[in-house]
Amino acid sequence: MAPLRCLVLLPALALALGSAAAEGSRRLPALEALGQAEELAEELWGAGLPGDLPELEPECRQLLADFAEGSAALTGCLGRSARPVRLCQACHRHYRHLLAQYGNIARAVGNSSESHNCAKSILTSDRLQIVVTLSDFFNETWEAANCPNCLKNNSEGLSNSTVEFLDLFNKSLTCFEHNLQGQTIHLSVNNYTEVCKNCNETYKMLNDLYNNLQRTNRQGGESGHSAHLCIDVEDAMNITRKLWSRTFNCSVPCSDTVPVIAVSSFILFLPIVFYLSSFLHSKQKKRILILPKRIQSNASLVNIQEKYS
Repeated sequence: MAPLRCLVLLPALALALGSAAAEGSRRLPALEALGQAEELAEELWGAGLPGDLPELEPECRQLLADFAEGSAALTGCLGRSARPVRLCQACHRHYRHLLAQYGNIARAVGNSSESHNCAKSILTSDRLQIVVTLSDFFNETWEAANCPNCLKNNSEGLSNSTVEFLDLFNKSLTCFEHNLQGQTIHLSVNNYTEVCKNCNETYKMLNDLYNNLQRTNRQGGESGHSAHLCIDVEDAMNITRKLWSRTFNCSVPCSDTVPVIAVSSFILFLPIVFYLSSFLHSKQKKRILILPKRIQSNASLVNIQEKYS
């Protein structure tokens, strides 16, 4: 009966909409005509829809609502953590939760029949596939930020090395701020301020740890991903290095200066030794006199004549 009733109401809906539009153009305001059209549409929806336009099952509709809420939460977190970059450490719970919600949609099957499969209805029922598009966007953003390299293997939290780095980073910023209080800094080249002297050890530890993390990560570290460090760590180190070198004009003295100078001097001296030895060797060869064969034969003939004379 429901499909039959829909077929009966469709011409009535078209006639009513036309009448409402014509009547509204003459006597009714536009908003009142729109309200009448909405009421008629709701009446048609309540009468039942044809079989080729099924409504989502309550279970599927709830899964879709959960995914929408998770997407909004993750989007808000990414936007708030964009500057300074704190994507991985602030949003990993939202991202993991959204992955679980997407997995629930992909695995869920309706109670009645295969036609009400939630994955089919939500993910692949139209050309746009908005849920799949959103999921791909979040995955690509997460991978581009290299967030897995800051997290444990199960992505439940930050890795131990990342926690250690962020702790040193916070100590460095605290040292900068503490030594800047009540001071007037006149920036110039090689002007070692209180920041440079008092924060040198903390900065050197942070810089060494970052270099070690880079080497470890190239070989596949805690996360098992052989790629760049996550964007949180890279951005934190870039900020610290800019403050240290550009703002405070500090520098870390190199402890290997003497060996470097010695090796460089030896390498520069090698060409001189080579050309000097070549010159001396060629001079020594010039001093060796070699008699020609003709002279040697004449000398032998003279000796024989003197012997028999």
